[in-house]
Amino acid sequence: MLRTTWILAALLLIGSTPVLAARGPLPPPPPPNHADAPSPARPVPWSRLDPDTRRMLAPMRPRWDRMSPRHQQHLLRRAERWKHLSPERRERIREHIARWERMTPEQRREARANHRRYEHMSPQERRALHHAYERFQSMSPQQRDKLRREWRRMTPEQRKRWMHDHPPSSGGR
Repeated sequence: MLRTTWILAALLLIGSTPVLAARGPLPPPPPPNHADAPSPARPVPWSRLDPDTRRMLAPMRPRWDRMSPRHQQHLLRRAERWKHLSPERRERIREHIARWERMTPEQRREARANHRRYEHMSPQERRALHHAYERFQSMSPQQRDKLRREWRRMTPEQRKRWMHDHPPSSGGR
């Protein structure tokens, strides 16, 4: 199990994963205002959004009326959470969004698959993954690039051997 965890960790780290780039948990969303909240089963008309929310969701305006009510609610929750983030956290998120936009469709598919795997990890596996991520980040850019190139050329068996030869407790590469 641990070996599988480290293989997954390396795959997540070497690929472009916006999941791990966000450090720390998001703050809890503010309590919902049920008195004025639209029903999740019904569409939310653009005209019912407050000006701040409209400004934040402006890029979605052309598609808003065609979105499912569930997707609209999801975006509204995100917009509400955004209002309560620190400026530093907002900037990190903007950087992650920009990185996502630069990714190829294949890289995005890989990132989504990695995210799904991450969601199904146990707390111990997630801790191990974060530890591996910190180790990866502590490398110089040249070391990270070299490791990425080597990793992509390795067969699955070579990757397993590499993970065995470089356990998480070792001092690095």
